[in-house]
Amino acid sequence: MQPSLVNLRKFFRLEHQNKYNDTAIIGGLAKMLDYWESEARADNITDEIIQAVLERLGSYASLTTESRAESLKGLWNRIQEQYPEAAQKENNTPHTQPKLASTKQKPSAPQTEPGKGKLKTKAKPGRSETAPGGKTSATPAALNANLTVLQGVGPRHSKTLEKLGLYTLGDMLYYFPYRYEDYSQLKPIKDLFYGQQVTVIAAVQSVSTRPIRGGKSQLVEVIISDSTGTLRLSWFNQPWIANRLKKDDPISVSGKVEQYLGRLVMNNPEFEPVEIENLHTNRIVPIYPLTAKVTQKWLRNLMNQVVTHWALRVTDHLPKSVRSAAKLPELNNALLQAHFPNSQEKLKAARKRLAFDEIFFLQMGVLRQKRDWQSVPGRIFDVQDDWLEERFKSLPFELTKAQKRAIDDILVDLGSGRPMNRLLQGDVGSGKTVIAITAAAIVTNAGSQAAIMAPTSILADQHYNNFIKLMTGENGILSEDEIRLLVGDTPKAEKEAIRKGLKDGSIKVLIGTHALIEDPIKFADLQLAVIDEQHRFGVEQRAALRTKGSTPHLLVMTATPIPRSLALTLYGDLDISVMDEMPIGRKPIDTYVLSPKERERAYTLIRAQINNGRQVFIIYPLIEESDKVDARAAVDDHEILSKEIFPDLKIGLLHGKMKPDEKDAIMLDFRNKKFDILVSTTVVEVGVDVPNATVMLVEGANRFGLTQLHQLRGRVGRDSEQSYCLLIPAHEDAMENERLQAMVESNDGFVLAERDLQQRGPGEFLGTRQSGYASGLRMASLTDIALIENARSQALNLFNTDANLEKPEHALLSEALERFWGNGKGDIS
Repeated sequence: MQPSLVNLRKFFRLEHQNKYNDTAIIGGLAKMLDYWESEARADNITDEIIQAVLERLGSYASLTTESRAESLKGLWNRIQEQYPEAAQKENNTPHTQPKLASTKQKPSAPQTEPGKGKLKTKAKPGRSETAPGGKTSATPAALNANLTVLQGVGPRHSKTLEKLGLYTLGDMLYYFPYRYEDYSQLKPIKDLFYGQQVTVIAAVQSVSTRPIRGGKSQLVEVIISDSTGTLRLSWFNQPWIANRLKKDDPISVSGKVEQYLGRLVMNNPEFEPVEIENLHTNRIVPIYPLTAKVTQKWLRNLMNQVVTHWALRVTDHLPKSVRSAAKLPELNNALLQAHFPNSQEKLKAARKRLAFDEIFFLQMGVLRQKRDWQSVPGRIFDVQDDWLEERFKSLPFELTKAQKRAIDDILVDLGSGRPMNRLLQGDVGSGKTVIAITAAAIVTNAGSQAAIMAPTSILADQHYNNFIKLMTGENGILSEDEIRLLVGDTPKAEKEAIRKGLKDGSIKVLIGTHALIEDPIKFADLQLAVIDEQHRFGVEQRAALRTKGSTPHLLVMTATPIPRSLALTLYGDLDISVMDEMPIGRKPIDTYVLSPKERERAYTLIRAQINNGRQVFIIYPLIEESDKVDARAAVDDHEILSKEIFPDLKIGLLHGKMKPDEKDAIMLDFRNKKFDILVSTTVVEVGVDVPNATVMLVEGANRFGLTQLHQLRGRVGRDSEQSYCLLIPAHEDAMENERLQAMVESNDGFVLAERDLQQRGPGEFLGTRQSGYASGLRMASLTDIALIENARSQALNLFNTDANLEKPEHALLSEALERFWGNGKGDIS
């Protein structure tokens, strides 16, 4: 199931546990919509479902408790109709949670255990053994004790704590605060300045609510004051906050100091009631995730009982040599300081240690997987230089330096005697297909077979045409009959002929969708498996393709540039080739941000390009307009464009409610120039090549992530003509949106990927498999490149000296690693 649906289900379950009081997300469910929408679009969730979620959750705060329950249940039933995997039980969906009514779940992300080829969710999320080294043979047995051994915790309280994933004393050691209040360094309001990320303690002076944007939204405004000044706080579309805050209440407010009409303000800050006794401690106070009937003060007292006594009795699993080299504190001290820090410096060191463990364990796992994959023999394919040079000369274009480097990497892999396991990542339009064709040519020239799997029929068809063009004909090495296409709607008789040709070896290259991994498909000698847009496939699908051959060479490709930190962490078992250069003759795409009032300028450019024989994409965030969401929609604007703006032009419509066959037919018609303009949602396929298209207009552009905007921009500019990308935000005040300005500043997908990771986290870069790892990180951030490189360096050093962890000083680490990973070898990528 897609990560965005996994996250949505997690929020829904938490909301159920909290009795539908709109507290599953701090600030209410509506607060997660912007992030979730971008994540869902990256997962290719249908626009119908996205629009339904936006509408239901946008008005969720205004519903009664009973209506909220019905709304969430109805919405999830609707999702299950389109995504049957969302209805599967936990043991059938590796990364999903228990049923909606379950109470055994905590607010933070689920912990995961890779093993036996798939990701498995622990039976009791949050248990200490899911943490790196959380439990070894040296762990005190008392940490397995039930929480009823604690003073003040009876069976009823114990059951309540299970909702947080807390079952044993050991669980509590690894249930970390999600933030801290630093009462040792409080700042008065008069000393605040623009741009600070700060916590303020003050009293509520006034609370008011007023409608904005023509009544479509509500704004809660609160004035707080201390003895030095006042500060205005604003929350958008969260009317419940007005009921939570009362005059003279002391509150702690955390957020970024911004400016409005010359005055300092905070927009959408986090807030907590202040426990008066903490104001005089001059300490850093932990703030833990809560659930219904659990208060911060009560849970903190329990934590203090457990942590101060048991943290110091935990034995460190990390060898002293690694701790010294990485300059890390011991585990027992790190646990103590992570919960009840003596200073900011000690807190930073503690969190660094715990984050290091998470990345270190991931690195040890991927290094083991890489070793295991390379320990089996792979077919050697020797390539003569003159043969390869002839192949390059037969191409209708000149290879870039990046393409030549990637081919050199593959030549080394194919001649190594070990199975290739390589990720080819390139920017949109960088020419990855010719790399796959070259690899297939090498393998088939030696008499073996190659299979290329694409996520959709239209992409498979595009690959097929490119393979026919470059591998057959006068200078080709195969006949057209030796290259076949297999998709879901391939006629039955043709499918049977393909199966026969694969089995007897007469078909050398098979290109298709998931249809080519079905059971009837058997290869005579499959030696190369190529997977395009690898994040769109699950682990099982990739594994199924591998099993069609005997340890075949594997090449996975992605058009989404992957930030270095993610590549090191989540793709560490793969060798990586980077293509960061555009084909010769391609021009950078000119990108502009236009205000909604400047839409006519966009239409003028569109008409001029179409008059020159070119074509245009217009992309929308919604299928149909909604009162709940402030954005234009494809169906509504398609009618306006067809009847009022461009009545003389042929305009196609493409969106997620259409059947797959319909979508493919419309996309092919556009590629074949039957439409001048294609109005579409984001179902426009990554990788679909329409060289004649020169304008990409994105409406509601502020609703998309950087990576997705860059992928959309990559649908144009695919030949030597100048192309344009026009970004129109939903409203005027989104003109300064950071993502839109970044698009104007750079055409480099790798630069934008790094910025997107910093701004929005790793969600848009991850497939199902990798998402499980990311959600399982409690302390580590996948944006912390220094930590990741340190952990990888230490893992490599240890792996090179004692790969099987057989030395006595590595015994506890070996136990902890086995517990973390399980006995399976898994498949990270």
